[in-house]
Amino acid sequence: MLAVALPVVAASPMFGMIFGYDVPGWARWIAPVLGTAMYVWGGAPFLSGAVSELRGRRPGMMLLIGLAITVAFVASWGASLGILHHELEFWWELALLIVIMLLGHWLEMRSLAQTNSALDSLAALLPDEAERVEEGETVRVAPADLRVGDVVVIRPGGRLPADGRIIQGGANVDESMITGESRAVTRSVGDPVVAGTVATDSGLRVEITAVGTETALAGIQRLVADAQASSSRAQRLADRAAGWLFWFALGAAAVTAVAWTVVGLPDEAVIRTITVLVIACPHALGLAIPLVVSITTERAARAGILVKDRLALETMRSIDTVLFDKTGTLTKGAPAITAAETVDPLTPDELIALAAAAEQDSEHPLATAIVGAARERGLEMRNSGDFRSSPAVGVSARVDGRLVQVGGPHLLAEAEADELPIAATWRAEGAIILHVLVDGRVVGALRLADDIRQESISAVATLQARGIDVVMITGDAQAVAQNVAAQIGIDRVFAGVRPEDKAARVRTLQAEGRRVAMVGDGVNDAPALAQADVGLAIGAGTDVAIASAGVILAGDDPRAVLSVIDLSAAGYRKMTQNLWWAAGYNLLSVPLAAGVLAPIGFVLPMSVGAILMSLSTIVVALNAQLLRRLDLRLPDVPAPR
Repeated sequence: MLAVALPVVAASPMFGMIFGYDVPGWARWIAPVLGTAMYVWGGAPFLSGAVSELRGRRPGMMLLIGLAITVAFVASWGASLGILHHELEFWWELALLIVIMLLGHWLEMRSLAQTNSALDSLAALLPDEAERVEEGETVRVAPADLRVGDVVVIRPGGRLPADGRIIQGGANVDESMITGESRAVTRSVGDPVVAGTVATDSGLRVEITAVGTETALAGIQRLVADAQASSSRAQRLADRAAGWLFWFALGAAAVTAVAWTVVGLPDEAVIRTITVLVIACPHALGLAIPLVVSITTERAARAGILVKDRLALETMRSIDTVLFDKTGTLTKGAPAITAAETVDPLTPDELIALAAAAEQDSEHPLATAIVGAARERGLEMRNSGDFRSSPAVGVSARVDGRLVQVGGPHLLAEAEADELPIAATWRAEGAIILHVLVDGRVVGALRLADDIRQESISAVATLQARGIDVVMITGDAQAVAQNVAAQIGIDRVFAGVRPEDKAARVRTLQAEGRRVAMVGDGVNDAPALAQADVGLAIGAGTDVAIASAGVILAGDDPRAVLSVIDLSAAGYRKMTQNLWWAAGYNLLSVPLAAGVLAPIGFVLPMSVGAILMSLSTIVVALNAQLLRRLDLRLPDVPAPR
């Protein structure tokens, strides 16, 4: 289009007059012919958009642009045919206007297209090929050819082609592209793994459990697409503002035409009217909000924050209370050893190693916690034999020729042994207590409880430092809840709350004048998530909880709530800046285009108005792009000593 515009500009008699040269008679029709082509071809996006807005009775930016270039086109033909004054020949300005408009439109489309790169990036997480095991041999196939039940081989450094369950091997898996958490997670036999994640250090064999549109990655893609297609309060405001600007521009143009005609300058009235229409084009306003919300959605997706409802993201900046569900959100949702009390000469590590040796053949969750604790501490588990398990009592096994027993109160009763004094304190805190006996003698006790996430302490402290109140809600007893809250640093607790009453507790906070964000992961959290001003579901939670939330945290790190707040605040700042820039530009430039400074000899040329309008669009686009510099990555949290 620029190649067509150059001869139009050069062959325009008005342009030649400005720069001191004459256009030959034979060349005077170059501008009208090529200018008409530019109007029809280059102006097509704006003209078709204007027709759509007229049909929908929703005037906006396209109608205003279409009106401006149409007026310039008609006036220029009138001047070329000698019907209107020769000073109304605007071919060079029409060409310049269309080129600049198309440049601004291209920048807008390019910027909006870049925001869809989140979807492209998610799609690129899948490998081009997968190694499927067939009759003991590996065969390379496309991920689309995999079926549920297939077994695939994942090489060290390889990506998962679909969701699955590890059936052989173990590895540190980089899930940052899905969860936003930088630290690799250890996965072993029986653990689920997700398409697009990377086995960083070891090979795996994985049984496929979901393919195609059923994978977690495909679900994330749908959420991102839905969020980018959804509307928001700010975007609806921008759409209305564009409509208001149309009527404002039309009214200003009418006043300008009348004023210049009344003072006896009808030709100048046409020039000023056209310039007003060009200056008032709401291109920048139309770009101000959609681009910001699209970029924030993309940035969120890259950080493992999936926005289902843009309005929820906008609301997060004004939240003053965060209500956390305890189990699975602030805690890991699984029992873990939190303390060990021994009888001399045993050390805590020796006690845990002894208990793990006895429990290693058990599949009970408490046994899994004890064995897991031994492995995390790097303790050597001795071989055991003669394993026996008794429901509600405990387990027993021979370890180095000694009878080792691990169990609760019934085991102590059978052995006619007394519990350790610390047990009373642990019991008051709501912990699970297991005693370890060797040859019938108590040698120590283990305290097990739902392990607190170390990230929870950091998240709560940071929220409180920002002046945001943190409240915990749980179905656990008051003593258990208060103990967990004290460790995390939470002052207000709703304990013993039944699932059906959680939403009522949210309403209680709202009745106090609070704007509440609820964070949860279970089916019983769904009503509360829906009731809250913003519902945030932990991605590892249930489908029901996810469906009830406006924002989904793909990982299980509660600090991601802070990232949502930061992103919401940053997006709001950019929206505000862009709206003020777009509106301020029009409020200042329209009077200048109308000629309010004509008495002192200053009139704003139409070409300068077109350039200023497009520069305004570029400024808005570049300002929105600064959001890409926002770092939402979560730092590693040191493991507890």
